[in-house]
Amino acid sequence: MNIVDVIEKENERSDAPKINIGDTVKFFFKIKEGDKERTQAFEGVVIAKRSGSVRETFTVRRVSYGIGIERTFPLHSPLISSVEVVREGKPRRAKLYYIRNLTGKAAKIKRKTTN
Repeated sequence: MNIVDVIEKENERSDAPKINIGDTVKFFFKIKEGDKERTQAFEGVVIAKRSGSVRETFTVRRVSYGIGIERTFPLHSPLISSVEVVREGKPRRAKLYYIRNLTGKAAKIKRKTTN
């Protein structure tokens, strides 16, 4: 085991959330403004996920006041305080970049049904 693997194991979060592509998630992350720290929420659809142990990232997209906003976050970041899955999606692609060109009802992702 090389040194990179050892460092990655140390920084992995044990409580990392299980999120998938197409899920609508609401996550809270810490923002530092001057000497104060606060928690801000961001809710949207997970359109991409990149694996790689500690380097795993996910991209969340939402539309706010008619403008699409995307944020990419490391899954194991200490700045993310909590992640909750609002709705599970059932996509047919691994990356949902095509949603960038869609608006309204067309941008919806089918909901996963459990029988």
